[in-house]
Amino acid sequence: MTQNVEPILKVENYNVEFWVDGVWYPAAIDMNYHVMPGEVLAIVGESGSGKSSSSMGLMGLLASNARTSGQVLVKGVDMLTANSKTLRSYRGKEVAYIFQEPMTALNPVYTIGFQIIETLKTHFDITTSAARIRAIELLTLVEIPNPEKSIDKYPHQLSGGQRQRAMIAQSLACDPALLIADEPTTALDVTVQAEIIDLMRNLKDKLNSAVLLITHDMGVVADLADRILVMKDGFTVEQGTADQIFNAPQHPYTQSLLASVPKLGSVPVRERVADGNQAVLSLRDVTIEYPKRGRVPAFTAAQGISLDIYPGEILGLVGESGSGKTTIGRAAIGLLPIKEGTITVAGNDISRASQKDLQKIRKHTGIVFQDPASSLNPRLPIGESIGEPLFLAKIAKGDELNRMVEDLLDKVELPRSYRNRYPHELSGGQRQRVGIARALALNPDILIADEPTSALDVSIQARFLDLLQEIQQELKFACLFISHDIAVVEILAHRIAVMQHGRLVEVGDRDQVLRSPKDAYTQRLLSAVPVPDPAEQKRRREARMALRSN
Repeated sequence: MTQNVEPILKVENYNVEFWVDGVWYPAAIDMNYHVMPGEVLAIVGESGSGKSSSSMGLMGLLASNARTSGQVLVKGVDMLTANSKTLRSYRGKEVAYIFQEPMTALNPVYTIGFQIIETLKTHFDITTSAARIRAIELLTLVEIPNPEKSIDKYPHQLSGGQRQRAMIAQSLACDPALLIADEPTTALDVTVQAEIIDLMRNLKDKLNSAVLLITHDMGVVADLADRILVMKDGFTVEQGTADQIFNAPQHPYTQSLLASVPKLGSVPVRERVADGNQAVLSLRDVTIEYPKRGRVPAFTAAQGISLDIYPGEILGLVGESGSGKTTIGRAAIGLLPIKEGTITVAGNDISRASQKDLQKIRKHTGIVFQDPASSLNPRLPIGESIGEPLFLAKIAKGDELNRMVEDLLDKVELPRSYRNRYPHELSGGQRQRVGIARALALNPDILIADEPTSALDVSIQARFLDLLQEIQQELKFACLFISHDIAVVEILAHRIAVMQHGRLVEVGDRDQVLRSPKDAYTQRLLSAVPVPDPAEQKRRREARMALRSN
């Protein structure tokens, strides 16, 4: 890290407030910090702590009902008192943002090349042809494949990792002194995430830029940050070097935050569940193909899949986006047709079952979706959503139905009074509990959990995982747990199956797969998982580089 007399960013007595229903609500309170050239400061905390609001307010990017106070000095100039012309000249040129979701930050009707060229032409006196050459250089710098052709692609034609790289290229177009990265890796697979972190580290060193990293992923923080600022409810509760915060946290909140983070390799060896007489879910040589649509050719999403899940067992299904995990989960309960092979659920062959037969078989199954907000009907109180499967299956109605709904709310540790609330009135963790309650309503033999923790903060995620384990051990249902978070899978699973490009590359007991993986892809996947320990993360990064060079 390069030392300099003056920090790139200096924040003093900084406050952010929002005007809601006639009252000013604080989002960030009396913040004080600085970032030096070549340094990464990570601001961490759970959703609602004020991380993103405070960073957006630095350059006047908040909504009209917000106000800021204090001082925000970028290279000595106060952004809070600067006029609109000064702010425009600083945005993009001196200060650049990398947003959490590139699909919403990039304009879908323009090519990525056009958007980078426009950024260059806004801040420099440069011709379009010269700007195009520079845009290709930037896309090469962020390691987008075939930049000469990719420059003319639209955002939707790129993968999630490539879109994030394109947004980084646009952010770096003017060699900014300060880079603000707001959850830049949240939606990415571990291998893509590792590449983006490596890229940001290399670019930071090359350009000597200051980086303000906003995230709740403590593994990413351990990999990238020099110093850390911890936020809770708008307040700064602790500041220090990465080594101090991770190894000797002082504040109880920081301690609880770090204790909630799943850490790969920290879970004790787990006994395998006895197989029982018959697998609850059995797939034999299953191939799933998405049919041809217009000019889009048929696509084989999964091929030759053979799996068994037994009563009381949790099987973790892991792999990158596009590997076919969710496809397998949906086919397993008859939501997707299969092209070849057989699928058996609770002794019933669903491979060629009619819709009428599937309705009977689905009484044995439950599914928890990745995004509970979109899987729950926004017009129904959650009590009705939970009771709907019981009513449709003609198991209960009236007072008996009400009693069963209340029992399910008790099971997922939600107050019975919540039955009259609507989904938007609950937090993400509470909505996910409603999803579990609804999935368990018919007492299923098999539960499919599709990325149920990806949108949750670490402390909410930790309680959710404890709850799922408790319920599963009590009810003894089989569970297919689909995730790309291997540390989460380690906590839950008895066995693990690894998918790559629609095929199973490795299946085995959890400890065998995680501690002595046989397949090269599994080894690469495990080496890319960030862990919340700076020293260990450095060792893992060096091992990953060695693995990549072989």
